[in-house]
Amino acid sequence: MTNVNDIVHKRIAEAARRREVRRLRRREFAEARERGLYARHAAKLARQSQDGGEAA
Repeated sequence: MTNVNDIVHKRIAEAARRREVRRLRRREFAEARERGLYARHAAKLARQSQDGGEAA
């Protein structure tokens, strides 16, 4: 027979692991989003410099 405290401890550990996975996933998405925004901005600046700086 398993102690109730062992079950609770296991559930808490699983929840902490899931939180960590979600936190890492959010951070990875945020980093990818930032890279994409920087790339878009750089592309826009490159287009503007080729077009003589006119706003689109």
